[in-house]
Amino acid sequence: MPIINLARQFPAAGLALLAALACADAARTLMWADLVPKISAADNPFAKLDKQQLTELNTIAAVRERKARGDTTLSALELADERALSRELTKSGVEVDALLAKRKQLAQQSNAALDGQTIRLPGYLLPLEFSGKRVTEFLLVPWVGACIHTPPPPPNQIVYVKTSKPFDMAGVFQPIWVTGQLAAKPAKQSLYLVDGTSDISIGYTLEATDVEPYKE
Repeated sequence: MPIINLARQFPAAGLALLAALACADAARTLMWADLVPKISAADNPFAKLDKQQLTELNTIAAVRERKARGDTTLSALELADERALSRELTKSGVEVDALLAKRKQLAQQSNAALDGQTIRLPGYLLPLEFSGKRVTEFLLVPWVGACIHTPPPPPNQIVYVKTSKPFDMAGVFQPIWVTGQLAAKPAKQSLYLVDGTSDISIGYTLEATDVEPYKE
């Protein structure tokens, strides 16, 4: 039986099919905010806060996280500012502890809507498996120094990437674009540091089909 050329027999249908296939394979460009689970306005406890209150809440969270890690570089002024901001927000009716608990909960969750999608995401390369400058496994993180020089980002801001085609990296924390299929499945990844091994919680894994240096 001869193979039917769909595009020749039914030009409009053939073009529509090809367009659909092209769209199915096209990578969706994401930014790091897209990796955070979406919540409705009705369920968003932060929606009622103004910009200044959100900034103050982030300041409190940053100081408390550093204090919980035993950061010895915290100054007395920073600790005093955290206490003052907490008091002022509480007087304004902001439930600081409850909001910070919700913030932490959201930071642990992956965006399930992205599971299985072909995506393109920019970030910084932190190599895990490599030979010389050729890397096959790495973490993609949103800022320079993450996991080594600064604390790890939240799990949903770390992507474990594996590529069958080694990428010639220019250096640690090189800015890159990564394309591939994303899996929204939490996991742990061992990271070898100068002072030992640390287990990093990650929110996503990605099988890369393309890794390239970052360009605007």
